[in-house]
Amino acid sequence: MLVLNATYEPIHVCTVRRAVVLLLKQKAEVVEETGRLLHSAAATVTRPAVIRLVSYVKIPRDPHRRKITRRAVFARDDWTCQYCGSRTQLTVDHVVPRSKGGGSTWDNIVAACAPCNRRKGDSLPRQVGMTLARSPRTPSPEVFVQVASPTIPATWRQYLGVGPLAA
Repeated sequence: MLVLNATYEPIHVCTVRRAVVLLLKQKAEVVEETGRLLHSAAATVTRPAVIRLVSYVKIPRDPHRRKITRRAVFARDDWTCQYCGSRTQLTVDHVVPRSKGGGSTWDNIVAACAPCNRRKGDSLPRQVGMTLARSPRTPSPEVFVQVASPTIPATWRQYLGVGPLAA
């Protein structure tokens, strides 16, 4: 289940059980339903797809504390090599190599296909005639929601800002 803050900002992905507990405690309300039913001994309810917290929850947004993972880098870069646009054999590349003082930070790591990563090697992109499609940056919170769920249900898309064909 996608959990939205009171302001409709996506903040988390949770289990159905956790979503139902939040609903029963009246800490959340249903925004989108799946159409499937949940049954208990006393009631039958429609399974939620998206819930919204009733009260605003302040979420710490220190971008440097967000863990850098391969999957998060790939999701941020739309699962494409930032040098050639390929979508196969993706690896993670340090734009400024660590041997040249580059760090493992969001603004220095990009998705790169294996051939481009080998071609660039231990050089700066400009030294080997390569350019980035876009500059690396700290990803939006929506990227981490996409990373938490292997597939993005259609009912979530409007809240995550992803296109109708993105998955």
